[in-house]
Amino acid sequence: MKITRRSLMATAAGIAMLAAVSCSNQTSTGGTGGEAAKSDGVVNVYSARHYDADNVIYDNFEQQTGISVNLIEGKSDELLERIKSEGQNSPADVFVTVDAGRLWRAQEAGIFQPISSSVLEDKIPENLRQADGYWFGLTSRARIIAYNKGAVDPSELSTYEALAEPQWKGRVCIRSSSNIYNQSLLGSMVETTGLEAAKDWSKGIVNNLAREPEGGDTDQIRAVASGQCDVAIVNHYYWARLAKSDAPEDQEVVQKTAVFFPNQDDRGAHVNISGAGVVATAPNKDNAIAFLEFLVSPDAQKVFAESNNEYPVVAGVDIDPVVAELGNFKVDVVNVSAYGRNNPDVIKLVDQAGWK
Repeated sequence: MKITRRSLMATAAGIAMLAAVSCSNQTSTGGTGGEAAKSDGVVNVYSARHYDADNVIYDNFEQQTGISVNLIEGKSDELLERIKSEGQNSPADVFVTVDAGRLWRAQEAGIFQPISSSVLEDKIPENLRQADGYWFGLTSRARIIAYNKGAVDPSELSTYEALAEPQWKGRVCIRSSSNIYNQSLLGSMVETTGLEAAKDWSKGIVNNLAREPEGGDTDQIRAVASGQCDVAIVNHYYWARLAKSDAPEDQEVVQKTAVFFPNQDDRGAHVNISGAGVVATAPNKDNAIAFLEFLVSPDAQKVFAESNNEYPVVAGVDIDPVVAELGNFKVDVVNVSAYGRNNPDVIKLVDQAGWK
């Protein structure tokens, strides 16, 4: 079977066709009963993940269950607005996106419904899923420190908080405070160290910047390699991508930099997720739950992790060899829901700190 692909700008006729397929499935299989999830039907997936390897997982799901996957891809905020505008007639069954902060926004917007699944609850650690079953982590990523090996001895590194101290003045690179990854990092800090401490840290980071925030995480790593800054806060998989690249310029960056996991002597390194939930108006709810449960199977988890050099959320699943070489690390187990819950405070504090 082939996955049905539709762009974000699909026509109204395309949306109507998806809805019709969903209704037809409910009529022919007796609604969203368990038999539909076991043998046939469809599941309509709106995804902000854009990795070709995900299609392998969807193909395997189709082959093993007989449930066809209709896939619509787009940017997270655009997909959210689309589901909201479609309202009760939305064909969307599952919404997939990256970052717990975005999942929280979707929950607050009424996009998700809570579900109960012993499979998801048993396999996914409690800190990587929403407590009431509105959404679940599928992969995890660590926010780490990339450093210039010629300018920094790893013994100088310790915590995120330490990078706000005077010794790092003019030595730090980090992307904009409008980036959801940084907002979620701060959301975790608000949860564990308090609002004032998070505000002070933001001010310290601004004071220690080697340059104005610009570009993405890969740009920060390149800036470290070129000597524009000595350290940068980035997601681990961006460094792993460079390490796996055949491009000489990427290998040069890798040779000049290394990765450090912060806060290993206290709460652990900050982790975030990509994740998904069942849409509140899902016409194929049982198929949607079956789909999410499939995504935490060992085979699916392995593909997920290797496709973007992330960590699986399920214990015992092999990780990519390059990522494995980064070593084991202690994880901050604060529940990822806190990132979104604290986001309004984070927006205010970065503005007060002057973090562009």
